Amino acid sequence: MRAEAQNIVAEIEKTLKLLAQRMDRETAPYRLEEFNARIEDPNLWDDPTKAQALMRERQMLMDAMETYESISQDMTDNVELIGMGEEEGDDDVVAEAENALRALKVKAAEKELEALLDGEADSNDTFLEVHSGAGGTESCDWASMLARMYVRWAEKKGYKVELQSESPGEEAGIKSATYKISGHNAYGWLKSESGVHRLVRISPYDSAARRHTSFSSVWVYPVVDDNIEVEVLPNDIRIDTYRSSGAGGQHVNKTDSAVRITHFPTGIVVTSSEKSQHQNRDIAMKALKSRLYQLELDKRNQAINEAHEAKGDAGWGNQIRSYVLQPYQMVKDLRTGFETSDTGGVLDGDLDGLMAATLAMDAHGKSRAEANAEA
Repeated sequence: MRAEAQNIVAEIEKTLKLLAQRMDRETAPYRLEEFNARIEDPNLWDDPTKAQALMRERQMLMDAMETYESISQDMTDNVELIGMGEEEGDDDVVAEAENALRALKVKAAEKELEALLDGEADSNDTFLEVHSGAGGTESCDWASMLARMYVRWAEKKGYKVELQSESPGEEAGIKSATYKISGHNAYGWLKSESGVHRLVRISPYDSAARRHTSFSSVWVYPVVDDNIEVEVLPNDIRIDTYRSSGAGGQHVNKTDSAVRITHFPTGIVVTSSEKSQHQNRDIAMKALKSRLYQLELDKRNQAINEAHEAKGDAGWGNQIRSYVLQPYQMVKDLRTGFETSDTGGVLDGDLDGLMAATLAMDAHGKSRAEANAEA
């Protein structure tokens, strides 16, 4: 078998190893038997919520097992075809099997990413906040660029994007903005974007055309659905209404319709200003519950918690990613080492490569490339 085909097989085998680990392949058949026994219980649907959760978990396990077996069998079949073709000197058979392996490698990579999105809330909708940091007007403009980048990414995914609140900058851009992004695995994809993002460029607001460095922070947390219970005690919160500020025109609020909720035990403050007061109150409460749930997730996963605490202020030393537009073009994720010179594409929402590299990091914080090198 030629070197290229051997390399492809090695990549597919690494994906199979990861898929086996994610579903705990050794115990999977026994767990499926247990699920099958439980769904035969005539009292199962007495609690529809638990029954639906059980059915979803069973289906996820079945899908994982089927995916593993399908990829493994296809790989074996095509390796055998290549061997037969080489023995018989049939170059057409070899070429066809090698093409099939290339296609299987792409499919396996897609399934690997899907397997990495198996966290408790990964399939949920998500809230995404963008806040300007050090850098004044330049930072506010950078925050606006980041917000547009994520909106464009979400639109390309076919996700629904709803602006929850926005605070404009004094001269340009935004001080902050919060979006709700709805779609399958929205939180799973975006969760690794939390952190400080650094921009280096020639500032359009500097008459001397000097190079400036700006920072903005991003925070992502899952929308809490009906399957997740988060208790908020009335005495723990204060709800304020106010008139939101805006650029003017038909969308400016004429009444105190914006809502701010402050949660005393944690100090969390959430706002909503784009709807009616009743809608804003509901939106803000959901956002608060989601923030509280994210804190609980952080407590359960110490690695995530440490990463969140390390995020710090939006300034030097805390960035997770750099976007350099001058004197050269480069976007580099400082956690994974993934980089691309297609800055225009990234800022227009082409983020899947950056996100995938972060998702593929193993539990010890190594990039996929480092993990592969050690394997």
